[in-house]
Amino acid sequence: MSTEIPPWIAALAEEDLHFIRRFVLASGSLKALAKEYGVSYPTLRNRLDRLIAKVEAVERGAKDNPFQQTIRLLVADGKLSAESARDLLRAHEASIKTEED
Repeated sequence: MSTEIPPWIAALAEEDLHFIRRFVLASGSLKALAKEYGVSYPTLRNRLDRLIAKVEAVERGAKDNPFQQTIRLLVADGKLSAESARDLLRAHEASIKTEED
């Protein structure tokens, strides 16, 4: 068995890993987990959707540079709007092209 931590796990905050653990222990029941957290089902579903987006960002971002991956994770975590992320990524790409010329 490999002891290497997959990149998608390494990218998650401790709070996310704790959530995943509780989700597994609740047999994947969002309803039970919402009750345990004392929040509504839609609130918990939104949190799970953000977590899924973070994992997808890391998986998709394997070909991205660290800056691009960080931006995608910030969007997935709800810390940066998609519009701002697009602006930052466009500016980053433009700066790379300028450096290459």
